[in-house]
Amino acid sequence: MSSDDADRHEFSGPGLSASVLAQGAELCALRDTRGRDFIWPAEPIVGRLRDDTLIHNGRSYRLTQHGFARDRRFAWVERSPAGCRLALADDAQTRAMFPFAFRFEVGYVIAGMTLEVTYRVTNTGEEVLPASMGAHPAFRWPLVPGEPKEAYVLTFEAEEPGPLRGVVGGLLTEADRPSPIVRGHLALNEALFAADALILEHPASRSVRFAAASGPSLTVAWDGFEQLGLWSRAGGDFLCIEPWRGMASPADFAGEFMQKPWLMLIPPGESRSAVYRVTVGAGA
Repeated sequence: MSSDDADRHEFSGPGLSASVLAQGAELCALRDTRGRDFIWPAEPIVGRLRDDTLIHNGRSYRLTQHGFARDRRFAWVERSPAGCRLALADDAQTRAMFPFAFRFEVGYVIAGMTLEVTYRVTNTGEEVLPASMGAHPAFRWPLVPGEPKEAYVLTFEAEEPGPLRGVVGGLLTEADRPSPIVRGHLALNEALFAADALILEHPASRSVRFAAASGPSLTVAWDGFEQLGLWSRAGGDFLCIEPWRGMASPADFAGEFMQKPWLMLIPPGESRSAVYRVTVGAGA
């Protein structure tokens, strides 16, 4: 097996092809049959802890923003022409940051024009596992080079009146931001993200469509995730549509990690799963 084969897996279906890296189990390409790649070609626990510090049983551990899984190399569990599955388990290095036993699996499969991604966290230890997991796909914005970014709209399957939470210094603000989503539609522009991400704490929707009036579209749907984050930055040619199960710490939270809001508390021997799907509409 070549170094590239060990580091990356390419797979495809009738309408799509994809590429996943062992490093971080990261989706790094999603292409249609015309060769259009919809994944932004750069790297974009969920969120941040106050002072990047996890406190458990009175002891402090340094755990930086978005946790450690994205920075670790996963092991290949299954590889097939239509998908793959990868796994990460605790070891001495992870326990120095996160003092719990776990197994985290990420699975990818293509069916038709849809890529399905499954996250599964298992508690392999003898105490409750506090965990969160979040998808961070970054899509090209615009989807077609040369189109104005303002031509794009996010269309939610339900009305999302808000209010929304925001992020300051990587930590959550109160849910006091008026929602810019009007009758289920969010007209996109860079100014929306001038104060960082937009966070729907309890979205009524379970899918959102990203598209302009013509050209390809992406529909992101999810099950098992409870929050949704939307993020870009000034001058950035990407839009992150991120289903989450867990969020960053509130700005005023400094207690024991087990008491952190929005965590999954997984008993020994049990697992929690969540799925998101990206469906490509071919367009003109």
